[in-house]
Amino acid sequence: MRRIQIRHLTHYQYAETVTLLPHTLHLRPRDGHDIRVLSSKLDISPEYRIHWKRDVYGNSVAVVDFLQAANELTIASEVVVENYEEQPLDFVLEDYARFFPFDYDPGEQIDLAPYKNPVYKQDQAMVNEWIADVCNPANKVDTITMLTRLNTNIANGHRYQVREEPGVQSPSQTLSSGTGSCRDFATLFIESCRHCGLASRFISGYVRNEIAAPWNTATHAWAEVYLPGSGWRGFDPTSGLLVSGDHIAVAVHRHPEAIPPVSGSFVGTGNAQPKLTVEVKVAPVAE
Repeated sequence: MRRIQIRHLTHYQYAETVTLLPHTLHLRPRDGHDIRVLSSKLDISPEYRIHWKRDVYGNSVAVVDFLQAANELTIASEVVVENYEEQPLDFVLEDYARFFPFDYDPGEQIDLAPYKNPVYKQDQAMVNEWIADVCNPANKVDTITMLTRLNTNIANGHRYQVREEPGVQSPSQTLSSGTGSCRDFATLFIESCRHCGLASRFISGYVRNEIAAPWNTATHAWAEVYLPGSGWRGFDPTSGLLVSGDHIAVAVHRHPEAIPPVSGSFVGTGNAQPKLTVEVKVAPVAE
């Protein structure tokens, strides 16, 4: 067990005073057997009113209404969690799911249906062609081997690129350009799984990268696939690795564009476009 502090600062500087419309925040990690939230604090400016809710996916969502106009917006989140690190390969599948293709249990089909339905249907032909040698229903293959190969194919076959603009690329854009952000790679993985008949969903959160820069982290995105006998299991197509204790999930959704950490709008003139600064730091809490 590790105790970890997550600090996430979002700051918008506007060129003039603007009216801030309601903002939605996905900043509180998901409690579970692997993560326990010990404390959570938000410092927000300008003056505001906030209410919390659980959405249909069980995510903790904060909705913020602002009570005054301003020329800057600051949202500072500080969370302390206990992280019960998991071994990525420490899971067992039901016998019928050990080899792909397989059919989900009829009792789970209704609940999994939204996660099997592709979002980018117009890209179906291109995605099917790209995954043909990995996901071929005519060839029986070990399920984990197939998913691991898909994961590493995305990581090794595409160049990571930081994208500041909101939203995600469609799978066809990522395949055509050969580049993308973690959001784009997770989306390609999810859509590929769905074209193979596997339930998959989008995860936003944080990841620790001790190799590149010790305890220097950023927001991150990855994917989960529902595997009978093991439940939702994470795959990170940016690194090509299985999700481990270094990943801290904040929100899940069937649609890749639905759960940015901070979303909202404002009313102002065309000259009011803001300058955005984001700082994220994850560090162990001293015992």
